[in-house]
Amino acid sequence: MKKAILFTALFASTAFLSFSQDARSSLKFGIKGGVNFSNVYDSEGEDFEADTRTGYTAGLNLEIPIGTFLGLHPEVLITQKGFEGSGSLLLTDYSYKRTTTFLEIPILIALKPSENLSIVAGPQFAYLLSERNEFNSIVNIDQEQQFENDNIRKNILGLVGGVNINLNHFTIGGRVGIDLQNNIGDGTSETPRYKNSWAQVTLGYRFF
Repeated sequence: MKKAILFTALFASTAFLSFSQDARSSLKFGIKGGVNFSNVYDSEGEDFEADTRTGYTAGLNLEIPIGTFLGLHPEVLITQKGFEGSGSLLLTDYSYKRTTTFLEIPILIALKPSENLSIVAGPQFAYLLSERNEFNSIVNIDQEQQFENDNIRKNILGLVGGVNINLNHFTIGGRVGIDLQNNIGDGTSETPRYKNSWAQVTLGYRFF
């Protein structure tokens, strides 16, 4: 009987200490996924309008503590972006849709005022893995050929920021981001000049 009481007390003490430890000071590895809402804007203010595309984002993240209130949060993500729109040229209606897939590596500084809230911001490196274009008009073949011969930038530096709500192992995140470089490489591209902008909502699970 005494052994059972002693074991119960020891177990309860261990559980209490594990829950009372501040989670902000521990190293964490996580997985995350969610929805990405993307669009583009002209980097020099010219008239280039498009509609928002809905895609996905998914990947891995690491939370490295720098004390209790600061941390370094690198991530590796696969994110789908793009835009769509329509118009008329020479009395001919057309529509277009661009879907891009990026490998993204954000390196985020995290401010952690509490265990349940993290504010993150930092630079992001993105590499264009694939790009798909859909054109609906009477000159589809010429437009496709023009794109294939185009000079598109594949390495893009961006900036992201947002907040995470931490509920023990689960994390709900909201984030916005913009490209700091435009899409047309050395400037010889025939496609419109633009930069990506996006917003994300994600759900993650942390192991610690």
